[in-house]
Amino acid sequence: MPLLSHHRTSASPPPSSAAPSYTSKPDKPHRPAPAPPYSRRILLPVVAFSVVSLAIGVAGVSFSLYALRRPGPSPVFRCGRSVDTFRALYSASGSRKLGDGGNGGLATAADRPKLLGLVGIQTGFDSADRRAAIRSTWLASDPDGLLRLEQATGLSFRFVIGRSKDATKMTRLQKEVDEYKDFMLIDVEEEYLRLPYKTLAYFKAAFELFEAEYYVKADDDIYLRPDRLATLLAKERKHSLTYIGCMKKGPVVTDPKLKWYEKSGHLIGTEYFLHGYGPMYVLSAEVVASLATARNNSLRMFSNEDVTIGSWMLAMNVYHEDNRAICDPRCTPTSVAVWDIPKCSGLCRPATKMRELHKIDMCSKSPTLPPDDE
Repeated sequence: MPLLSHHRTSASPPPSSAAPSYTSKPDKPHRPAPAPPYSRRILLPVVAFSVVSLAIGVAGVSFSLYALRRPGPSPVFRCGRSVDTFRALYSASGSRKLGDGGNGGLATAADRPKLLGLVGIQTGFDSADRRAAIRSTWLASDPDGLLRLEQATGLSFRFVIGRSKDATKMTRLQKEVDEYKDFMLIDVEEEYLRLPYKTLAYFKAAFELFEAEYYVKADDDIYLRPDRLATLLAKERKHSLTYIGCMKKGPVVTDPKLKWYEKSGHLIGTEYFLHGYGPMYVLSAEVVASLATARNNSLRMFSNEDVTIGSWMLAMNVYHEDNRAICDPRCTPTSVAVWDIPKCSGLCRPATKMRELHKIDMCSKSPTLPPDDE
């Protein structure tokens, strides 16, 4: 289609301005020709695209500013995954790790550190005061101190905690994690009635994250001597399948109104089999390796966590090592852990009692005795 409404009749050069027009009619002033319809069809999409692009750009900038200014997210728990919040500090410290990480002796986030023992301190969302008391007494209160303790004893210490549906609790936990870095986060609902499930999840996670000779389960209401625990674990043993604890027996609790009621008591009988008290016990690496590979639904869960563990130990034909030094009711030259047995399942008034014990020289400053020759 021609762009002009007139066209010339010949290809000769146009006449000069003084020459008469080639038409006999006088020229009339021309009005601007309206834009062809197809030009408008092109213009409208261009304008629309520009507006949409501008809106996307503004939204992107706004989201970036919001992401930078919003508080840090709550801990993320992925199904079947556990997190050692201290792990990155091995490399950051530039210090030698305890095992051979294949990186010139330096630990990396992908390593499975070799240890004499891993101590998992079982804790909950409402036990911040107990954790504070532990950090101010027998455990280090900062990541550097925790690393030095690990290097001195061969033991790693982590507070073990699951997840909660309460966003406020999770946010509060994240702040504590960021400050101390001394947690193992496991993918299990934190609930008292499900302690056997949490304990199994702990051992599975501990075996996945650490290569230890022994794995210790401890509650957050006991007073512990890390140096004496290291001495105990370093002792030579004949049995690779070993279960160390304060062993006990007793009648099965069948009254639903009582705290230790065992709803599956009919499977046990009138008296419990030999098993360790729950506040602290130790499993050797070979025992934990078997638990780590077991399907969750292949192990029977009783109401009480210590009974549950004891039943597994019977089935696995382990050696029961009864050691009263890990459940001493008072501080002595040989006590490894102190708690108010049998008055309380751990220390009575643990946050207060821990600080009181720490002021006693026999608890905090008496020398570590050499291992027995037995």
